[in-house]
Amino acid sequence: MLTKRIIPCLDVTLDKEGGCVVKGIEFVNLRDAGDPVELAKKYNEQGADELVFLDITASHERRGTMIDVIERTADEVFIPLTVGGGISTTEAIRNILRAGADKVSINTAAVKNPGFVKESSEIFGSQCIVTAIDCRRNTNLKDNKDKTIIELEDGTEAWYEVVIYGGRTSTGLDTVQWAEKVEKLGSGEILLTSMDRDGTKDGYDLPITRTLSETLDVPIIASGGAGNIGHMHDAFTKGKADAALAASIFHFGEYTIGEAKEYLREKGVAIRV
Repeated sequence: MLTKRIIPCLDVTLDKEGGCVVKGIEFVNLRDAGDPVELAKKYNEQGADELVFLDITASHERRGTMIDVIERTADEVFIPLTVGGGISTTEAIRNILRAGADKVSINTAAVKNPGFVKESSEIFGSQCIVTAIDCRRNTNLKDNKDKTIIELEDGTEAWYEVVIYGGRTSTGLDTVQWAEKVEKLGSGEILLTSMDRDGTKDGYDLPITRTLSETLDVPIIASGGAGNIGHMHDAFTKGKADAALAASIFHFGEYTIGEAKEYLREKGVAIRV
């Protein structure tokens, strides 16, 4: 049995010092959560399975990812590091991998040019290419009968719309159909973020997480909404996710990675300790 993964997420934005980890709600109202390099070092020491480094304003600001911060982060961690934000060329991927990353996450660029997923996976290998999908619930079913309709927790229905540029722009794309497409194009993993849940601490969006987990063969990383370690248990058992990504609960000292893993192990989840 494959073990489930716990992945702290470093949402990083550019500041006068070069970069800082931030956390907000739906990618806005950001507050400082600390230095990315120091946080990465802490999570590495605590036993995180992987780290995700997302430059969350790179695409919106039309700039490249912070290579110097990646290099300093990679020097301090000895677990797989995934980097995303503003990646739109194979040269950018090459530079990020040279800086010390193990995988790259592409989002906006993949939506604007799906062939980029195929090209990147052919050059660098599927295991290196993570497609990040940010989505929102859309309850307009009348005009969207071609979408994948999903039953929500309260018995109502919705489809999930892909959004880009850090959640700022709707695309009209159906999340399930888009995920199936990028899997066929060669993406080795899906990083799924529910913008409805991001930063809310209300728990992961289980209906879409479960749907993708049951539909696709590639691993699904659940992201958006972790408020406690019980929510991680839900992501694995009810959402059937392969990995759970969290930020606030680790950044602000509510839990350590070790506490999360011990809780999950006691609950019967296969976890690496």
